Amino acid sequence: MSRIEIDQDRCKGCGLCVHVCPRKIIVLQQDKLNSRGFHPAGVVAMERCIGCAFCATICPDSCIEVWREGGKA
Repeated sequence: MSRIEIDQDRCKGCGLCVHVCPRKIIVLQQDKLNSRGFHPAGVVAMERCIGCAFCATICPDSCIEVWREGGKA
């Protein structure tokens, strides 16, 4: 199973990962603020992640890591 890890303290809530995710499992957490005062991205259905790494590729702050079975993508 694939999964992603988001460093929520580094996330500035730009939403690029939300728009590029083909499974639509990433959302901006409107009920949460990080230490920088932004609404960070979060995952709502990790089991649906396909490990495409589009989110990590588009993230301007490199705060997303993608893991596939067997190791990091």
